[in-house]
Amino acid sequence: MNSRELVFKALNFDNPDRVPRQKWTLPWANINYPDELATINSSYPDDIIGSPGFCKEKDISVGDSTEIGESSDAWGCKFLNYQRGIIGEVKEPLVKDENWKDADNIHIPIEWLTIDNDKINDFCKKTDKFVMAGACPRPFEQLQFIRGTENLFIDLMLRPKGLMDFMSKMHEFYCKLLTKWAKTNVDALNFMDDWGSQKSLLINPSIWEELFKPMYKDYIDIAHKHGKKIFMHSDGYILDIYPHLIELGLDAINSQIFCMPMNELSKFKGKITFWGEIDRQNLLPNANTDEIKDAVMYVKNNLWDNGGCIAQCEFGPGANPDNVEQVFKTWNEIS
Repeated sequence: MNSRELVFKALNFDNPDRVPRQKWTLPWANINYPDELATINSSYPDDIIGSPGFCKEKDISVGDSTEIGESSDAWGCKFLNYQRGIIGEVKEPLVKDENWKDADNIHIPIEWLTIDNDKINDFCKKTDKFVMAGACPRPFEQLQFIRGTENLFIDLMLRPKGLMDFMSKMHEFYCKLLTKWAKTNVDALNFMDDWGSQKSLLINPSIWEELFKPMYKDYIDIAHKHGKKIFMHSDGYILDIYPHLIELGLDAINSQIFCMPMNELSKFKGKITFWGEIDRQNLLPNANTDEIKDAVMYVKNNLWDNGGCIAQCEFGPGANPDNVEQVFKTWNEIS
């Protein structure tokens, strides 16, 4: 059974031969643990990969967001980074006017629409991995980059017309982008937004349901209309939106499951695939390998249902490489 078949079986709760794998590696790991990372990659290769877009036009992004100094993204937002190997932060909003009268400062990256279907399809044809689209809508996060987090929270309450008009334009662009990718031979689309603090959603769940759930419905519908699976990532405590995501038909969710009560998450077993992860706040940096084994078993015992789990964790700042390796070793042993 190849990687693509494994992932489909996991997503369909159809008894894959083993749990499929995917590790997320930040440049920090390459910089600090290159030999250990090479060993993990060799011993536990990913079953899920992303496709390049092979865009015919370059976007306006400048610099490397994981290097020290300034960079800017494809929307024109400027990031400042003080530590090599991680992603910096936006320190000055692109939109400063409370009524969004300066929204023309934003560049919608239409260059992303110039993907080369033939090259993408050739990429998919030459691999037996499960291939995800090389595009990832993130409306809530991008709005924060554009406006600043505190300003955006106020705007979401006051709803200035300029904000609502731009959200409509952004959503239209993201739908076009996902539709472009859905017409290629990738296996899945994906999107993301970090919605959770440590203990709750960052905004009132009713605002999420009113403004962002309809966007996500469109993304999920685009994927399924074209016969694709669709994945989502969101950090933090997001228990409030799990039932909504399941209702919308989301296939897989990557979330910080150790931030939420496992007895509540287990209610969703068999209804959605848990795309990782293992606690990167405490366990991956500080635990011993026996504790990592126990954590993986804890996930499997509560969330596995003839599938419905993907062995995923993030090799990022502070993670002990022995613990990252132990995650994938344990999943292999128990599946």
